[in-house]
Amino acid sequence: MEDIITLNHGSGGRITHELISGVFMKYFNNEKLNNLTDSVVLETENCSLAFTTDSYVVDPIFFPGGNIGKLAICGTVNDLSVSGAIPKYLSSSFIIEEGFSIADLETIVKSMSEEASMAGITIVTGDTKVVPRGKCDKIFINTSGIGFVKKEFENIGNAVKVKPGDKLIVNGTLGDHAIAILSSRESLNFEANIKSDCASLNHLIQKALAVCPEISFIRDATRGGLGTVASELASKIKKGIIIDEKELPVKEDIQAVCEIFGFDPLFLANEGKVLIVVPAEKADKVLNAIKQDALGKDAAIIGEVIEENHEKVVLKTISGGKRLIDMPAGAQLPRIC
Repeated sequence: MEDIITLNHGSGGRITHELISGVFMKYFNNEKLNNLTDSVVLETENCSLAFTTDSYVVDPIFFPGGNIGKLAICGTVNDLSVSGAIPKYLSSSFIIEEGFSIADLETIVKSMSEEASMAGITIVTGDTKVVPRGKCDKIFINTSGIGFVKKEFENIGNAVKVKPGDKLIVNGTLGDHAIAILSSRESLNFEANIKSDCASLNHLIQKALAVCPEISFIRDATRGGLGTVASELASKIKKGIIIDEKELPVKEDIQAVCEIFGFDPLFLANEGKVLIVVPAEKADKVLNAIKQDALGKDAAIIGEVIEENHEKVVLKTISGGKRLIDMPAGAQLPRIC
């Protein structure tokens, strides 16, 4: 592990995992944290609760399709939802740099209120800190969330029910958020109207769970993208995963930008996409349910869990070959959330 923190430590890739295991898990080690799920499920006498927290440092703070405030709500709602929870309550804390525009702050807070209302989650507590000019990059936001989890969904984030033959479903096109951030950050005038996919997915996920309570795993493909999520899953279940490249939903405009800059859509960040793993016999049923939602109209079955290639992800390429998909060390784009 490196001696100092670099931007790669925040990428969600292999270097992030090394930091977590080498520092945080070394001192915070406990049964709940060791699962390393997006939300921890806490059992109480009468019910189970999902609890999560996240911080947002995206640059720029306004981008096509959203802003740092909308992103903060969606990210926390989605972290609760992929644990099988129904999101209920949220906290919001702000670190604001001296000189920041109050008009911009109001725009951000208004978008948070609107997104929370659409997601059905209530912001119930928060905190505000202001630091001197130059000591913070405009504004950082931390959100924490609580949701209720039904008994049958408590282990969705742990992947303990995933088995060979299970199908992999993604609810839409890959890489939209990362390329939207790139276009804004670098002031690139793409002819295409590329927008972030930033969205709260709790309603879509609940539709999927309603038609298939046997769903074995859900995870949102944010930092590190779908490729990193698949690599983490393969390592967790000690099985192989095969992905069919021709089934991956990627917009032509996004693919074109990737070819120009040398990006791989599998490892680009998303803020409105989830990987859902389902029993093979229920895959079409789940796919059809997701496609009824506006956030799932481009959903596709992209691969399956296999007994071979333990802990490895293999991409079946369009040309007919096979390529090993490994978790990237760092980030293709830093500060995308």
